[in-house]
Amino acid sequence: MSDRLRRGRFSESGRLYLLTSILQNREPLFRDLKLARLIVGQFRLAQEEGHASSLAWVVMPDHIHWLVDLHQGSLGALMRRFKSRSAHGINRLLQRQGQCWQEGFHDRALRRDEDVREVARYIITNPIRAGLVTRARDYPHWDAVWL
Repeated sequence: MSDRLRRGRFSESGRLYLLTSILQNREPLFRDLKLARLIVGQFRLAQEEGHASSLAWVVMPDHIHWLVDLHQGSLGALMRRFKSRSAHGINRLLQRQGQCWQEGFHDRALRRDEDVREVARYIITNPIRAGLVTRARDYPHWDAVWL
């Protein structure tokens, strides 16, 4: 599956992308507050280092959705860095070793005429659709630049 995810992938600086990555075996690690906040820290680090601006994100129990404006490098490099650093932190906190994330990731480039705020709403309402909360504001692991 990961080979098919990479085939034809194109990264363009200044373009908006919706990225999704899933934990290995869909293990719900991010029910743990410390692990979820570790992921939030990785989103912020990518921005601080100038790789991408985070426009919206949500950390679900077993996956993430991340809307970014790519600044430098490729999507592959951004996600390799994100997944490697976060896996190291997760394994350190859980005192274990091994793979945390499924191979590959899903990306969707947004069209120039697409309503970016609508995509952000889709991201932050994911916990509602999953039945975790009834209102987005009741879920602690999301953010969007418009709020």
